[in-house]
Amino acid sequence: MAAAAALVTLACVCSLVLSVHGEAPYKFFDWNVSYGDINPLGVPQQGILINGQFPGPEIDCETNTNLIVNVHNSLPEPFLLSWNGIQQRKNSWQDGVSGTNCPIPPGQNYTYRMQAKDQIGSFFYYPSLAFHKAAGGFGAIRINSRPRVPVPFPPPADEYTVLIGDWYNATHKVLQATMDNGTQLPFPDAILVNGKGPHGGANFTVQQGNTYRLRISNVGLQNTLNFMIQDHNVTLVEVEGTHTVQNTYTSLDVHVGQSLSVLVTADRLPRDYHIVVSTRFTNQTLNSTAVLHYAGSSFPAWWRPPVVNTSDVDFSLEQARSIRTNLTASGPRPNPQGSYHYGSINVTRTIRLANSAGQVDGKLRYGVNGVSYVDSDTPLKLADYYNLTGVFKMGGIADAPATTNRTGPNESNTGTELQNVTAVMDSDHRSFVEVVFENNEDTVQSWHLDGYSVFVVGMDKGVWREQSRTTYNLVDAVARCTVQVYPRAWTAIFIALDNVGMWNLRSEDWTRRYLGQQFYLRVYTPTHSFRDELPIPDNALLCGQATNTSGLPFSLY
Repeated sequence: MAAAAALVTLACVCSLVLSVHGEAPYKFFDWNVSYGDINPLGVPQQGILINGQFPGPEIDCETNTNLIVNVHNSLPEPFLLSWNGIQQRKNSWQDGVSGTNCPIPPGQNYTYRMQAKDQIGSFFYYPSLAFHKAAGGFGAIRINSRPRVPVPFPPPADEYTVLIGDWYNATHKVLQATMDNGTQLPFPDAILVNGKGPHGGANFTVQQGNTYRLRISNVGLQNTLNFMIQDHNVTLVEVEGTHTVQNTYTSLDVHVGQSLSVLVTADRLPRDYHIVVSTRFTNQTLNSTAVLHYAGSSFPAWWRPPVVNTSDVDFSLEQARSIRTNLTASGPRPNPQGSYHYGSINVTRTIRLANSAGQVDGKLRYGVNGVSYVDSDTPLKLADYYNLTGVFKMGGIADAPATTNRTGPNESNTGTELQNVTAVMDSDHRSFVEVVFENNEDTVQSWHLDGYSVFVVGMDKGVWREQSRTTYNLVDAVARCTVQVYPRAWTAIFIALDNVGMWNLRSEDWTRRYLGQQFYLRVYTPTHSFRDELPIPDNALLCGQATNTSGLPFSLY
């Protein structure tokens, strides 16, 4: 504790000195991660708490704020936090996934030093190791615009965080053991809203006539969730750091891992109204409710079932296509977001990624282009930095699937053989690539790329072909970090690879990610300049083959 206090004192002194020279402000957080009793569904179970809270504390900051987060691991096993949507510009050292960071050992701490560089928006953090996410340890991140940068809507009367996600009564260790035994997880038991169960009392108080901002994140494990407010419309204004065209919706699909912001105006009769969160694209439907409470009202909410067809892909697909960038709005800087003309840039490489379920040694695994990812005991970022051999396979995943054969609509492809590989895909710094996600299966897929915001230029049902490019939105496609791919469908994105590092590309369906549907994208430059990538942190934890690396040559510097 004394060492941690000294570190914070030193950091405070440094921030004061650096602020004199115009550096962005600092915010400091001291978090203790522990197990504790929770009962969101009325059944006592073991949860992961941060400073005794479930969900964890919120990070609220402005663009370019330096975030110093000191994480004490009081769990009896290794632990890591990652930051879903924080781009970690030039700084994949702080990404907090197994490919970039050694776990924080039990009883020890690690201090993340990162910056919300040139970002605004709604995001969240989560535990990235084992199956910890099923026990909690997640929380919201708000990055607000700087005061002098205009926001394309009047200031709301207040803002509320809404963390939604599917949940199990079983502990995360039981769920992990189920997957380790090669068995699929059962259907979840419930939907949580801000850590509370289906009728657990999550509520948001509003004054009649005022407008409020709701920042919604799907922090669950696997299911798309539909969000609606009884008798109210919502206006979408932001998606993962991009101000959007302000369309109005009666309900919104929020796919697993995604975040967005809506405005809701309290323009109804003063009473309580249900906020309804429902599973989508599932054989059975789970509903959870929170309450929009008009201040001073004593009239309780009455139940109105969701009106959205839970299996209507066309509804969801058309809604997704309607989400576009507001080209007249400023982003984190005082210039229109649309000034970057992504549609005029030549694509230097096309990558097609097909997900699949299969078998390895008779056990269920998931893969990408026939490869199921396996973790190494040495973070790939450290292995690359210290030039350690045998840790990962560069080029271990191909730029296209080996076959385009598709299973029939009522068939399963879980018999497909996959290869277990610690796979890394190489790429060049400042290249501009097209990535096409091809979903051969009957479930919605959700993909996330660390370190980046990507342009979602197209999506459709059926098979992607080169002529599909004629349907791309090359003007105002939304930029975000997590994208969905509908059943038997494809989604295309453009990425400007301007952020050097080792970046995790993963399924946000946590079962699929845990069982191999992920890999790492190495964005590389031979210049080895601190202009392109920050040096290894002086507090970096070392493990695996990197434990005794003193005197070893560097491959990057």
